[in-house]
Amino acid sequence: MTTVAAYAAPAAKAPLERTTIERRPVGESDVLIDIKFAGICHSDIHQAREGWGEAIFPMVPGHEIAGVVSEVGPGVTKFAVGDRVGVGCMVDSCRECDNCKAGLQQYCDRGPTWTYNSVGRDGEPTYGGYSEKIVVDENYVVRIPDGLSLDVAAPLLCAGITTYSPLKRWNAGPGKRVAVVGLGGLGHMGVKIAHAMGAEVTVLSQSLRKKDDGLKLGADHYYATSDPATFESLKGTFDVILNTVSAPLDFGAYLSLLRTGGAMVNVGLPEEPVHVALSSLFGNLRNLTTSNIGGIPETQEMLDFCAEHSLGAEIELIGAAEINDAYERVVASDVRYRFVIDTATI
Repeated sequence: MTTVAAYAAPAAKAPLERTTIERRPVGESDVLIDIKFAGICHSDIHQAREGWGEAIFPMVPGHEIAGVVSEVGPGVTKFAVGDRVGVGCMVDSCRECDNCKAGLQQYCDRGPTWTYNSVGRDGEPTYGGYSEKIVVDENYVVRIPDGLSLDVAAPLLCAGITTYSPLKRWNAGPGKRVAVVGLGGLGHMGVKIAHAMGAEVTVLSQSLRKKDDGLKLGADHYYATSDPATFESLKGTFDVILNTVSAPLDFGAYLSLLRTGGAMVNVGLPEEPVHVALSSLFGNLRNLTTSNIGGIPETQEMLDFCAEHSLGAEIELIGAAEINDAYERVVASDVRYRFVIDTATI
């Protein structure tokens, strides 16, 4: 066992504080990663505050992990000491079900082992990236291409794959019109990736406050959803609407913006139930669906795509002592566009 420093929430809604945790010994197929940077995802806040239900405490959040391999187990074949690597939202799965065999480990029939707030196959709780080191099976580790610096690559392990996967699945590309709802940690990557795929990109945001940013990130158009005229003028416009916000919306209004056969894909997860009138789906073969991160092969594909197109997250680098303030700023939408912890400060 290795004792490492970390930041943990000792109880639901409690401020995070510095502590120590134990990492398991490096096993046959494990890699030990010296974590260099860890992104702060809104999911971390939902879970640390039990917004999504009962959680495991103490909790070390963090599933946007970028670092360097410092030790490998004797059976490891994919990585070597010194490799630049990442760990996303999961660190294991059953490996035997059809979904796992298809590279869709996020939909494991028995449930994946999440990077934190989960229980591993060994019966021990998992601890995430707000820490100095982590031990992960090589099959749940991805390689960060040399073209991406580790600090801007860290948020890609959640925000990047969460937007890349549905955009790819719903064929965002040349000739397609994509709307991104919300310009935050997820939304700004959705804009960058959809633009790099060749789609015509529109941002739908509550106000025009971030319009200049949106256009610089690759959006072709930017509209305020607080203006009722937006929904009138854009009816029947989009092939794909990528909803990145974790709050209830007027789904009928947004679904009316889809073209025939279009899809509204939700990647934000509100803490409360949402209401959808089925009548809003009956016109024009509209689809209302969700998407949950991506499997390990697709996560690697996303990183390679981002490196090829020089796409990193827009970040604000912070020290570990600023985590609690960062949480409040994320809730207030006061970050452009992802906080990343320099783990050397833990």
